[in-house]
Amino acid sequence: MIIVHDIFVCKPGNASKLAKLFKEWANIMPKKNTYVMTDMTGQFHRVIIATNYDSLAAYEEETKNMMENQTAEEKAMMDKFKDMNDMYVSGSREIYKVW
Repeated sequence: MIIVHDIFVCKPGNASKLAKLFKEWANIMPKKNTYVMTDMTGQFHRVIIATNYDSLAAYEEETKNMMENQTAEEKAMMDKFKDMNDMYVSGSREIYKVW
């Protein structure tokens, strides 16, 4: 199993807004086991999106297909992300293999 963390360091006052946006996205997207997390300790203003995949190939395929064949609901959701870049300062991705 592969666990992917997409980490966003938000501008002050934007972490909860971004977390709510990702939570709404997670509820309509077909992938399973998606978690939206905010920090309780450590670096401030972080939002982490954690997703699980069977393999790295499955992750790559999902990433490739994410923007293709979208339903109307998914397209409407992606429109809500158009101003997302104004909400965060930096970001990173961590990919873990579970043993």
